[in-house]
Amino acid sequence: MKRLIASAGVIIGLAGAALADPAAGTWKTEPGDTGGYLHVDVGPCGSAICGTIKTAFDKNGVEQTDYEHKGKKMIWDMQADGGGSYSDGQIWAADSGKTYSSKMSLSGNALTVKGCVAGGLICRGQTWKRVN
Repeated sequence: MKRLIASAGVIIGLAGAALADPAAGTWKTEPGDTGGYLHVDVGPCGSAICGTIKTAFDKNGVEQTDYEHKGKKMIWDMQADGGGSYSDGQIWAADSGKTYSSKMSLSGNALTVKGCVAGGLICRGQTWKRVN
């Protein structure tokens, strides 16, 4: 009986790992106007993908422990379309304080994140690098 329970636990654990989204992890944003950047934790939230600001750094790479938006959700409602593409999400832009419709695309250790207006006709974005 103990072996059966242990085997079931291993199978469930492997299934959970197989279902992990490939975009899940910590990502480094491109530097902003002041040279500072963020680390954003991306992962599942319900049936969608979300990203939360984990850490902020100044232009010298020094952690800004008092960053006012630490823990703020930056990406939400992102839907995986397959093949490394994501759409139908929202993104909060730290530099403007505005929220935009969003899409993402994953290629290896690069995550291109875009905020769009006018039904997706006009977009601006960044390519984030995977930290882990």
